[in-house]
Amino acid sequence: MKSRGRALKSTSAVKGAGLWEGNTKRAISAGAIAFTLLISYGLVREAAAQEKDGWKGVARTFLWNPGPIQLTETSKFKKNGPWTIAVSNASISNVWAVGWLHSLQYIAAKHKDAIKQLLVTDANDDANKQVADIQDLLQRKPDLLIVRPATAQALDPAVSRAMKSGVPVILSDRSVTSENYISLVNADDWSVGRISAQWIAETLKGKGNIIMIAGIAGASPAENRIKAAHEVFDTYPDIKILDLQYTDWSPAKGKTVVAALIQKYGKKIDAVWSDHGLEGSGAIEAFVDAGYKDGEIPPITCGDLNGCLTLAVKHKVPLMNIDYPPAMGGVSLEVALSVLQGIPVPKHYLISSDISISKGHETASVKADRWVEDYAQLNKPNDLIVSTGIPNYDPKTFKAE
Repeated sequence: MKSRGRALKSTSAVKGAGLWEGNTKRAISAGAIAFTLLISYGLVREAAAQEKDGWKGVARTFLWNPGPIQLTETSKFKKNGPWTIAVSNASISNVWAVGWLHSLQYIAAKHKDAIKQLLVTDANDDANKQVADIQDLLQRKPDLLIVRPATAQALDPAVSRAMKSGVPVILSDRSVTSENYISLVNADDWSVGRISAQWIAETLKGKGNIIMIAGIAGASPAENRIKAAHEVFDTYPDIKILDLQYTDWSPAKGKTVVAALIQKYGKKIDAVWSDHGLEGSGAIEAFVDAGYKDGEIPPITCGDLNGCLTLAVKHKVPLMNIDYPPAMGGVSLEVALSVLQGIPVPKHYLISSDISISKGHETASVKADRWVEDYAQLNKPNDLIVSTGIPNYDPKTFKAE
Protein backbone atom coordinates (compact mmCIF):
# COMPACT_ATOMS: atom_id res chain seq x y z
CA MET A 1 0.00 0.00 0.00
CA LYS A 2 2.80 2.34 0.84
CA SER A 3 4.34 1.62 -2.45
CA ARG A 4 0.98 2.12 -4.20
CA GLY A 5 0.43 5.33 -2.26
CA ARG A 6 3.74 6.61 -3.37
CA ALA A 7 2.78 5.62 -6.89
CA LEU A 8 -0.52 7.34 -6.57
CA LYS A 9 1.21 10.43 -5.23
CA SER A 10 3.67 10.29 -8.07
CA THR A 11 0.86 9.89 -10.55
CA SER A 12 -0.97 12.86 -9.01
CA ALA A 13 2.20 14.87 -9.02
CA VAL A 14 2.76 14.06 -12.66
CA LYS A 15 -0.82 14.97 -13.49
CA GLY A 16 -0.51 18.15 -11.43
CA ALA A 17 2.73 18.98 -13.07
CA GLY A 18 1.20 18.35 -16.45
CA LEU A 19 -1.81 20.48 -15.57
CA TRP A 20 0.47 23.24 -14.26
CA GLU A 21 2.62 22.97 -17.38
CA GLY A 22 -0.41 23.11 -19.64
CA ASN A 23 -1.88 26.07 -17.76
CA THR A 24 1.47 27.76 -17.69
CA LYS A 25 1.98 27.28 -21.41
CA ARG A 26 -1.50 28.59 -22.07
CA ALA A 27 -0.88 31.51 -19.73
CA ILE A 28 2.48 32.24 -21.33
CA SER A 29 0.92 31.93 -24.78
CA ALA A 30 -1.98 34.20 -23.83
CA GLY A 31 0.43 36.62 -22.19
CA ALA A 32 2.65 36.64 -25.25
CA ILE A 33 -0.36 37.34 -27.46
CA ALA A 34 -1.54 40.08 -25.12
CA PHE A 35 1.96 41.55 -24.98
CA THR A 36 2.23 41.39 -28.78
CA LEU A 37 -1.16 43.07 -29.11
CA LEU A 38 -0.14 45.77 -26.65
CA ILE A 39 3.10 46.37 -28.51
CA SER A 40 1.27 46.37 -31.85
CA TYR A 41 -1.36 48.72 -30.46
CA GLY A 42 1.38 50.97 -29.19
CA LEU A 43 3.14 50.94 -32.52
CA VAL A 44 -0.11 51.67 -34.36
CA ARG A 45 -0.83 54.53 -31.98
CA GLU A 46 2.72 55.83 -32.43
CA ALA A 47 2.42 55.56 -36.22
CA ALA A 48 -0.95 57.27 -36.11
CA ALA A 49 0.54 60.01 -33.98
CA GLN A 50 3.26 60.48 -36.60
CA GLU A 51 0.79 60.82 -39.48
CA LYS A 52 0.45 64.46 -40.45
CA ASP A 53 -1.76 65.73 -43.26
CA GLY A 54 -1.73 69.48 -42.80
CA TRP A 55 -3.45 72.14 -40.72
CA LYS A 56 -7.23 71.97 -41.20
CA GLY A 57 -8.42 74.78 -38.97
CA VAL A 58 -8.72 78.53 -39.24
CA ALA A 59 -5.56 80.61 -39.45
CA ARG A 60 -3.56 80.23 -36.25
CA THR A 61 -2.73 83.92 -36.39
CA PHE A 62 -6.48 84.52 -35.95
CA LEU A 63 -6.69 82.22 -32.93
CA TRP A 64 -3.54 83.59 -31.29
CA ASN A 65 -4.18 87.26 -32.10
CA PRO A 66 -3.45 89.12 -28.84
CA GLY A 67 -6.19 91.71 -29.44
CA PRO A 68 -9.55 92.21 -31.14
CA ILE A 69 -9.92 91.60 -34.86
CA GLN A 70 -10.57 94.90 -36.62
CA LEU A 71 -13.52 94.74 -39.02
CA THR A 72 -14.27 97.19 -41.85
CA GLU A 73 -17.88 98.28 -42.23
CA THR A 74 -18.87 97.89 -45.90
CA SER A 75 -22.60 98.70 -46.02
CA LYS A 76 -22.01 101.84 -48.09
CA PHE A 77 -20.48 99.72 -50.87
CA LYS A 78 -23.45 97.35 -51.07
CA LYS A 79 -25.03 97.25 -54.53
CA ASN A 80 -26.90 94.86 -56.74
CA GLY A 81 -24.91 92.56 -58.99
CA PRO A 82 -23.63 91.34 -61.27
CA TRP A 83 -20.50 93.38 -60.72
CA THR A 84 -17.45 94.54 -62.64
CA ILE A 85 -14.28 93.78 -60.69
CA ALA A 86 -10.92 95.23 -61.71
CA VAL A 87 -7.63 93.53 -60.83
CA SER A 88 -4.30 95.37 -60.94
CA ASN A 89 -1.62 92.70 -60.67
CA ALA A 90 2.03 93.53 -60.04
CA SER A 91 3.11 90.76 -62.43
CA ILE A 92 3.08 87.10 -63.32
CA SER A 93 6.88 87.06 -63.41
CA ASN A 94 7.23 83.88 -61.36
CA VAL A 95 5.24 80.69 -60.85
CA TRP A 96 3.90 81.84 -57.47
CA ALA A 97 2.41 84.95 -59.09
CA VAL A 98 0.92 82.79 -61.86
CA GLY A 99 -0.64 80.61 -59.16
CA TRP A 100 -2.07 83.71 -57.46
CA LEU A 101 -3.78 84.80 -60.69
CA HIS A 102 -5.01 81.28 -61.46
CA SER A 103 -6.46 81.00 -57.96
CA LEU A 104 -8.35 84.26 -58.47
CA GLN A 105 -9.64 83.12 -61.86
CA TYR A 106 -10.61 79.73 -60.43
CA ILE A 107 -12.80 81.36 -57.77
CA ALA A 108 -14.19 83.87 -60.29
CA ALA A 109 -15.41 80.96 -62.42
CA LYS A 110 -17.29 79.64 -59.41
CA HIS A 111 -19.10 83.00 -59.11
CA LYS A 112 -19.67 83.74 -62.79
CA ASP A 113 -23.33 84.60 -62.16
CA ALA A 114 -22.25 87.37 -59.77
CA ILE A 115 -19.39 88.75 -61.87
CA LYS A 116 -20.31 90.62 -65.04
CA GLN A 117 -16.72 91.36 -66.00
CA LEU A 118 -13.26 90.65 -64.60
CA LEU A 119 -10.70 93.21 -65.80
CA VAL A 120 -7.08 92.18 -65.25
CA THR A 121 -3.87 94.14 -65.91
CA ASP A 122 -0.22 93.07 -65.53
CA ALA A 123 2.40 95.68 -64.58
CA ASN A 124 5.41 93.39 -65.16
CA ASP A 125 6.79 94.41 -61.73
CA ASP A 126 6.98 98.05 -62.85
CA ALA A 127 5.44 100.29 -60.16
CA ASN A 128 5.03 103.24 -62.54
CA LYS A 129 3.17 101.08 -65.04
CA GLN A 130 0.94 99.75 -62.27
CA VAL A 131 -0.01 103.29 -61.24
CA ALA A 132 -1.00 103.96 -64.86
CA ASP A 133 -2.87 100.63 -64.99
CA ILE A 134 -4.96 101.64 -61.98
CA GLN A 135 -5.82 104.99 -63.55
CA ASP A 136 -6.98 103.21 -66.70
CA LEU A 137 -9.01 100.67 -64.74
CA LEU A 138 -10.78 103.38 -62.73
CA GLN A 139 -11.87 105.08 -65.94
CA ARG A 140 -13.78 101.88 -66.75
CA LYS A 141 -15.97 102.40 -63.66
CA PRO A 142 -15.42 99.12 -61.80
CA ASP A 143 -17.48 98.29 -58.72
CA LEU A 144 -14.35 97.22 -56.84
CA LEU A 145 -10.58 97.15 -57.34
CA ILE A 146 -8.22 94.36 -56.24
CA VAL A 147 -4.56 95.40 -56.14
CA ARG A 148 -1.49 93.24 -55.72
CA PRO A 149 1.05 96.08 -55.34
CA ALA A 150 4.50 96.02 -56.93
CA THR A 151 5.90 98.02 -53.99
CA ALA A 152 4.23 99.51 -50.94
CA GLN A 153 5.38 103.11 -51.19
CA ALA A 154 4.92 103.64 -54.93
CA LEU A 155 1.38 102.26 -55.03
CA ASP A 156 0.02 103.97 -51.93
CA PRO A 157 -1.08 107.21 -53.66
CA ALA A 158 -2.89 105.31 -56.45
CA VAL A 159 -4.73 103.13 -53.94
CA SER A 160 -5.70 106.20 -51.89
CA ARG A 161 -7.04 107.95 -55.00
CA ALA A 162 -9.18 104.93 -55.85
CA MET A 163 -10.67 104.87 -52.35
CA LYS A 164 -11.29 108.63 -52.46
CA SER A 165 -13.16 108.20 -55.75
CA GLY A 166 -15.55 105.78 -54.07
CA VAL A 167 -14.14 102.52 -55.42
CA PRO A 168 -13.40 100.06 -52.60
CA VAL A 169 -9.92 98.52 -52.73
CA ILE A 170 -8.87 95.06 -51.61
CA LEU A 171 -5.11 94.54 -51.31
CA SER A 172 -3.72 91.07 -51.86
CA ASP A 173 -0.32 89.61 -50.99
CA ARG A 174 1.35 92.97 -50.40
CA SER A 175 0.40 96.11 -48.53
CA VAL A 176 0.83 99.84 -49.05
CA THR A 177 2.20 102.39 -46.60
CA SER A 178 -1.16 103.80 -45.46
CA GLU A 179 -4.38 102.13 -44.37
CA ASN A 180 -6.52 103.62 -47.14
CA TYR A 181 -8.04 100.32 -48.22
CA ILE A 182 -10.87 98.02 -47.16
CA SER A 183 -8.98 94.80 -46.48
CA LEU A 184 -5.53 93.28 -46.92
CA VAL A 185 -5.61 89.56 -47.74
CA ASN A 186 -2.42 87.57 -47.29
CA ALA A 187 -0.65 85.14 -45.03
CA ASP A 188 1.36 86.48 -42.12
CA ASP A 189 4.80 87.51 -43.39
CA TRP A 190 5.96 88.22 -39.85
CA SER A 191 5.09 84.67 -38.78
CA VAL A 192 6.84 83.27 -41.86
CA GLY A 193 10.00 85.20 -40.97
CA ARG A 194 9.95 84.38 -37.26
CA ILE A 195 9.06 80.70 -37.53
CA SER A 196 11.68 79.99 -40.21
CA ALA A 197 14.34 81.86 -38.22
CA GLN A 198 13.39 80.10 -34.97
CA TRP A 199 13.65 76.71 -36.66
CA ILE A 200 17.15 77.55 -37.93
CA ALA A 201 18.28 78.91 -34.57
CA GLU A 202 17.11 75.80 -32.74
CA THR A 203 18.41 73.45 -35.43
CA LEU A 204 21.86 75.02 -34.98
CA LYS A 205 21.46 74.85 -31.19
CA GLY A 206 21.90 78.60 -31.02
CA LYS A 207 25.30 78.83 -32.68
CA GLY A 208 26.40 79.15 -36.31
CA ASN A 209 26.76 81.20 -39.48
CA ILE A 210 23.75 81.98 -41.67
CA ILE A 211 23.24 83.41 -45.12
CA MET A 212 19.89 85.10 -45.83
CA ILE A 213 18.23 85.25 -49.25
CA ALA A 214 14.98 87.07 -49.94
CA GLY A 215 12.66 88.17 -52.76
CA ILE A 216 12.32 91.67 -54.19
CA ALA A 217 13.90 94.63 -52.39
CA GLY A 218 11.15 96.98 -51.24
CA ALA A 219 8.32 94.46 -51.59
CA SER A 220 6.53 94.24 -48.24
CA PRO A 221 6.56 90.41 -47.96
CA ALA A 222 10.32 90.28 -48.34
CA GLU A 223 11.07 93.23 -46.08
CA ASN A 224 8.68 92.13 -43.31
CA ARG A 225 10.02 88.56 -43.32
CA ILE A 226 13.59 89.86 -43.05
CA LYS A 227 12.68 92.13 -40.11
CA ALA A 228 10.89 89.27 -38.36
CA ALA A 229 13.82 86.91 -38.88
CA HIS A 230 16.19 89.47 -37.36
CA GLU A 231 13.91 89.71 -34.31
CA VAL A 232 14.76 86.05 -33.69
CA PHE A 233 18.40 85.96 -34.74
CA ASP A 234 19.20 89.06 -32.69
CA THR A 235 18.33 87.13 -29.50
CA TYR A 236 21.05 84.56 -30.23
CA PRO A 237 24.47 86.17 -29.68
CA ASP A 238 26.33 83.18 -31.17
CA ILE A 239 24.46 83.31 -34.47
CA LYS A 240 26.15 85.40 -37.13
CA ILE A 241 24.55 86.65 -40.36
CA LEU A 242 27.24 86.33 -43.02
CA ASP A 243 25.26 87.99 -45.81
CA LEU A 244 21.83 89.09 -47.05
CA GLN A 245 21.04 89.08 -50.76
CA TYR A 246 17.86 89.67 -52.80
CA THR A 247 16.92 87.23 -55.56
CA ASP A 248 13.69 88.66 -57.07
CA TRP A 249 12.04 85.35 -56.08
CA SER A 250 13.77 83.69 -59.00
CA PRO A 251 15.15 80.11 -58.84
CA ALA A 252 17.81 81.01 -61.42
CA LYS A 253 18.91 84.15 -59.58
CA GLY A 254 18.73 82.31 -56.26
CA LYS A 255 21.13 79.73 -57.64
CA THR A 256 23.53 82.39 -58.95
CA VAL A 257 23.47 84.39 -55.71
CA VAL A 258 24.04 81.36 -53.48
CA ALA A 259 26.76 79.99 -55.77
CA ALA A 260 28.65 83.26 -55.24
CA LEU A 261 28.08 83.07 -51.48
CA ILE A 262 29.37 79.47 -51.39
CA GLN A 263 32.46 80.59 -53.25
CA LYS A 264 32.92 83.42 -50.75
CA TYR A 265 32.15 81.61 -47.47
CA GLY A 266 32.34 77.89 -48.31
CA LYS A 267 31.94 75.52 -45.37
CA LYS A 268 31.45 78.45 -43.00
CA ILE A 269 27.78 78.45 -44.05
CA ASP A 270 25.85 76.48 -41.40
CA ALA A 271 22.32 77.28 -42.60
CA VAL A 272 20.38 79.15 -45.29
CA TRP A 273 17.42 81.34 -44.33
CA SER A 274 15.33 81.69 -47.48
CA ASP A 275 12.07 83.63 -47.42
CA HIS A 276 10.49 81.40 -50.10
CA GLY A 277 10.93 78.21 -52.08
CA LEU A 278 11.52 80.04 -55.37
CA GLU A 279 15.02 81.13 -54.46
CA GLY A 280 15.36 78.26 -51.98
CA SER A 281 15.26 75.68 -54.75
CA GLY A 282 18.02 77.54 -56.57
CA ALA A 283 20.05 77.57 -53.36
CA ILE A 284 19.91 73.77 -53.06
CA GLU A 285 20.96 73.42 -56.70
CA ALA A 286 23.92 75.73 -56.03
CA PHE A 287 25.16 73.48 -53.19
CA VAL A 288 24.77 70.37 -55.37
CA ASP A 289 26.73 72.01 -58.19
CA ALA A 290 29.42 73.04 -55.68
CA GLY A 291 30.05 69.37 -54.94
CA TYR A 292 28.13 68.94 -51.69
CA LYS A 293 27.06 65.31 -51.28
CA ASP A 294 23.63 64.13 -50.15
CA GLY A 295 23.26 64.81 -46.45
CA GLU A 296 25.98 67.51 -46.46
CA ILE A 297 23.90 70.50 -47.58
CA PRO A 298 23.13 72.79 -44.62
CA PRO A 299 19.58 73.26 -43.27
CA ILE A 300 17.38 75.55 -45.35
CA THR A 301 13.92 77.09 -45.24
CA CYS A 302 11.46 77.20 -48.14
CA GLY A 303 7.81 77.70 -49.03
CA ASP A 304 5.22 76.71 -51.64
CA LEU A 305 7.47 75.42 -54.43
CA ASN A 306 7.50 71.72 -55.24
CA GLY A 307 11.08 71.95 -56.53
CA CYS A 308 12.43 72.99 -53.16
CA LEU A 309 10.59 70.12 -51.46
CA THR A 310 11.65 67.45 -53.95
CA LEU A 311 15.29 68.60 -54.04
CA ALA A 312 15.42 68.48 -50.24
CA VAL A 313 14.07 64.91 -50.22
CA LYS A 314 16.39 63.80 -53.03
CA HIS A 315 19.53 65.28 -51.47
CA LYS A 316 18.63 64.65 -47.80
CA VAL A 317 18.59 68.34 -46.87
CA PRO A 318 17.09 69.28 -43.48
CA LEU A 319 14.18 71.50 -44.52
CA MET A 320 11.47 73.60 -42.91
CA ASN A 321 8.82 74.68 -45.43
CA ILE A 322 6.21 77.27 -44.44
CA ASP A 323 3.72 78.06 -47.16
CA TYR A 324 2.67 81.54 -48.24
CA PRO A 325 -0.26 80.24 -50.31
CA PRO A 326 -1.15 81.92 -53.62
CA ALA A 327 -4.65 80.66 -52.81
CA MET A 328 -4.96 84.15 -51.31
CA GLY A 329 -5.76 85.34 -54.85
CA GLY A 330 -9.05 83.45 -54.76
CA VAL A 331 -9.70 84.45 -51.15
CA SER A 332 -9.23 88.10 -52.15
CA LEU A 333 -12.01 87.75 -54.70
CA GLU A 334 -14.31 86.14 -52.14
CA VAL A 335 -13.62 89.02 -49.75
CA ALA A 336 -14.40 91.45 -52.60
CA LEU A 337 -17.78 89.80 -53.16
CA SER A 338 -18.53 90.12 -49.45
CA VAL A 339 -17.78 93.85 -49.61
CA LEU A 340 -20.18 94.34 -52.52
CA GLN A 341 -22.87 92.59 -50.47
CA GLY A 342 -22.29 94.95 -47.56
CA ILE A 343 -20.83 92.29 -45.29
CA PRO A 344 -18.16 93.50 -42.80
CA VAL A 345 -14.69 92.07 -43.53
CA PRO A 346 -11.44 91.93 -41.52
CA LYS A 347 -9.11 94.85 -42.09
CA HIS A 348 -6.36 92.23 -42.28
CA TYR A 349 -7.57 88.87 -43.56
CA LEU A 350 -4.96 86.20 -42.80
CA ILE A 351 -5.13 82.79 -44.43
CA SER A 352 -3.53 79.67 -42.97
CA SER A 353 0.07 78.66 -43.64
CA ASP A 354 1.06 74.99 -43.35
CA ILE A 355 4.41 73.97 -41.87
CA SER A 356 6.25 70.99 -43.35
CA ILE A 357 9.48 69.66 -41.84
CA SER A 358 11.87 66.88 -42.84
CA LYS A 359 11.36 63.81 -40.65
CA GLY A 360 13.59 63.93 -37.61
CA HIS A 361 14.08 67.71 -37.79
CA GLU A 362 11.30 69.17 -35.69
CA THR A 363 12.58 71.50 -32.96
CA ALA A 364 11.30 72.47 -29.53
CA SER A 365 9.31 75.41 -30.90
CA VAL A 366 8.56 74.40 -34.48
CA LYS A 367 6.48 71.29 -35.17
CA ALA A 368 5.25 69.90 -38.48
CA ASP A 369 1.70 69.97 -39.82
CA ARG A 370 2.95 67.44 -42.35
CA TRP A 371 6.26 65.84 -43.31
CA VAL A 372 8.25 67.21 -46.23
CA GLU A 373 8.60 63.64 -47.52
CA ASP A 374 4.80 63.39 -47.78
CA TYR A 375 4.22 66.91 -49.12
CA ALA A 376 6.75 66.73 -51.95
CA GLN A 377 5.15 65.64 -55.22
CA LEU A 378 8.05 63.69 -56.68
CA ASN A 379 6.18 62.85 -59.89
CA LYS A 380 5.26 66.50 -60.58
CA PRO A 381 7.35 69.34 -62.09
CA ASN A 382 9.71 71.33 -59.90
CA ASP A 383 8.01 74.59 -60.86
CA LEU A 384 4.65 73.46 -59.45
CA ILE A 385 3.23 75.64 -56.68
CA VAL A 386 1.65 73.23 -54.22
CA SER A 387 -0.56 75.69 -52.31
CA THR A 388 -2.91 77.27 -54.87
CA GLY A 389 -6.03 75.59 -53.53
CA ILE A 390 -6.85 74.36 -57.06
CA PRO A 391 -7.46 70.58 -57.30
CA ASN A 392 -4.95 68.73 -59.52
CA TYR A 393 -3.35 72.05 -60.42
CA ASP A 394 -1.06 72.27 -63.42
CA PRO A 395 -0.14 75.84 -64.47
CA LYS A 396 0.56 74.72 -68.01
CA THR A 397 -2.93 73.30 -68.58
CA PHE A 398 -5.03 75.43 -66.24
CA LYS A 399 -8.09 77.05 -67.77
CA ALA A 400 -10.75 78.98 -65.90
CA GLU A 401 -14.22 77.67 -66.72
